Amino acid sequence: MDKEVVEHYLNTNRRHFLGKMAMGMGGVALGSLLMPDLLSGKKAAEEQLPLGLKHFAAKAKRIILLVQNGAPSQLESFDYKPKLNDMFGQELPPSIRGNQKLTGMTAGQESFPLVGSKFGFKQYGESGTWVSELFPNIAKITDDICMIKSMHTDAINHDPALTFMQTGAQVGNRPSIGSWFSYGLGSENQNLPAYCVLLSKGKGNGQGVYSKLWSNGFLDSSHQGVQLSASEDPILYLNDPKGMDRETRRKMLDHLASMNQLGYDEFGDPEIPAKIKQYEMAFRMQTAVPEITDVSKEPDHIKKLYGPDCMVPGTYAANCLLARKLSESGVRFVQLYHQGWDQHNNLVGEIKGQAKDVDMASAALITDLKQRGLLDETLVIWSGEFGRTNYCQGKLTKDNYGRDHHPRCFSIFLAGGGVKAGLSYGKTDELGYNIVESPVHIHDLHATIMHLMGLDHEKLTYKHLGRRFRLTDVHGHVVKDIIA
Repeated sequence: MDKEVVEHYLNTNRRHFLGKMAMGMGGVALGSLLMPDLLSGKKAAEEQLPLGLKHFAAKAKRIILLVQNGAPSQLESFDYKPKLNDMFGQELPPSIRGNQKLTGMTAGQESFPLVGSKFGFKQYGESGTWVSELFPNIAKITDDICMIKSMHTDAINHDPALTFMQTGAQVGNRPSIGSWFSYGLGSENQNLPAYCVLLSKGKGNGQGVYSKLWSNGFLDSSHQGVQLSASEDPILYLNDPKGMDRETRRKMLDHLASMNQLGYDEFGDPEIPAKIKQYEMAFRMQTAVPEITDVSKEPDHIKKLYGPDCMVPGTYAANCLLARKLSESGVRFVQLYHQGWDQHNNLVGEIKGQAKDVDMASAALITDLKQRGLLDETLVIWSGEFGRTNYCQGKLTKDNYGRDHHPRCFSIFLAGGGVKAGLSYGKTDELGYNIVESPVHIHDLHATIMHLMGLDHEKLTYKHLGRRFRLTDVHGHVVKDIIA
């Protein structure tokens, strides 16, 4: 907004008083100087209400984003490079590395020995997609997924890379991707938020996740992601205090809304109607959330599909099942963060447990959506923030090794929501270090996701600090080759 909308109540009281005094003393000129910015702030706020409209026909209605926090190694998952096994222990050729900067964890290494995956790969399905033995369940659904092996990013460390993946920028205070969809499309279910966030932690080394990753940034606060916890109260502070019944709560909210509306009419602060909407949403969620988050009534064949962990609150499997229920109920954007993929050392030992945590439930989610007829309208995305190096970090042995951060290439997959099933897109060189075919940048991925949801990434903008911002900034191209 032109002036960050309007000053807060504490700052406006003095101006309001002076304006009244000036008018009372016949100082019409002074009053007219003090008040117009309040009115213009209100106008600016009203001009930037959520659109609720699509720019063209959408292929997907909802998104489930499975964030594998910590960066799973593409060389142990979906990018098969047998040449690395043939060159075990040999030095990474300088011509391959080029002038790429390294992290502080390996920049001081005297040697960069190549190391192939300790785990076997096979081709699966009619598509012939290569998948590691670590992911036997994902291997069974390769004909339902679109594998992208040529993702790349700008950041080389976790926090900026994850922030970049979630907001389109490496710095904070930008709206997250879910907030953009909440702003642009709104919610399909008025009793649930448009954007929900679930957290889980695996058996490996975890990287921290922070609320800035699902922040509304400079959009109004009604677009912030709502985090659900694994506690008895999935959303904290949602329940009424003791002694407060439903009717009393309703009357209290009505009076509060009337008072807030008076404040908005006078000052035009867009956070006031945002707060009104949040109070009303919380009231409606009191009925909707307990039913949605109760997975105990799921039939036995569904529990078996997701695995026994799906009945343990806070696990990745439980969150995948809950993501299906939320999405099925009309939540526009559901985001899971699963921590534990940061394997700098002892990769062979750690990645087994981490892969086991997510393999069955990830495949189950896609299978479950498909059997319910929901996969075509639900876009599922499985992705980390960057990839892993083809050379060993630390000590290399025949049985174990580690891998450092690698932004130049990594693998992700998508399913449903209008993407081509059974497709492997993009290609890296024989050593898995550089992209040689069909590169896809983070901005391109964002542009494509928005396109699948019926939004033009160049048109969904928000004016802030004198310029129009968008998720893809001034970049991004729709990857039309992966769209069905």
